[in-house]
Amino acid sequence: MNASDAASPAAGQGEDLPAVAPQLRALRRRAGLTLEAAARDAGLSPAHLSRLETGQRQPSLPMLLALARIYGTTVSELLGERVADQNAIVRAADMDPTRAAGWTYFQAGAPGRGMQALRVHAPYGTQGDIVRVHPGEEWLYVLKGRLRLRLGDATHLLAPGDSAHFDSLTPHRLAAEDPDGVELLFVHTLLQSPTAALCLGHLNGELL
Repeated sequence: MNASDAASPAAGQGEDLPAVAPQLRALRRRAGLTLEAAARDAGLSPAHLSRLETGQRQPSLPMLLALARIYGTTVSELLGERVADQNAIVRAADMDPTRAAGWTYFQAGAPGRGMQALRVHAPYGTQGDIVRVHPGEEWLYVLKGRLRLRLGDATHLLAPGDSAHFDSLTPHRLAAEDPDGVELLFVHTLLQSPTAALCLGHLNGELL
């Protein structure tokens, strides 16, 4: 991250994820981590994490996943969602969209579970250079548009109706192939490890 980025307001900050900033700070403190330790485990600078905790920047979905792992929680709790007792059904009307770093995603599963289920829309060209590596498994299903999925050294083009199920330790990269983007169903395991980093990825030299 360069000095100009640190000095200037972040793009897309503000109204999209109002509940995330206080949750990030509260959950970090609950985990007994200093700002420096949490930032190191997430692959971020302390200044970057501080801006996330004060609402000056919005976390991307990979960042939310990484921080949820480090804090021993779920993306749902990071977003301030409450677990409903005995609630196995998620109604479409209750799936409020969350937007971060160009992605739009909906919690498609009940919060507080070992698996996280999302419906995701990724715009064309967004985060196409980010390579993810983390423990666990992922399953995705293409609803609309085409997805270019890179797994290790192999590249696959997935059309609507195609799916992929893979070990998340395999370096993987997702990118929308079409100008209208791609819509996915996405399920991943969220192994609760306070030390493992979830996402290793760089775009234009900056970890996202």
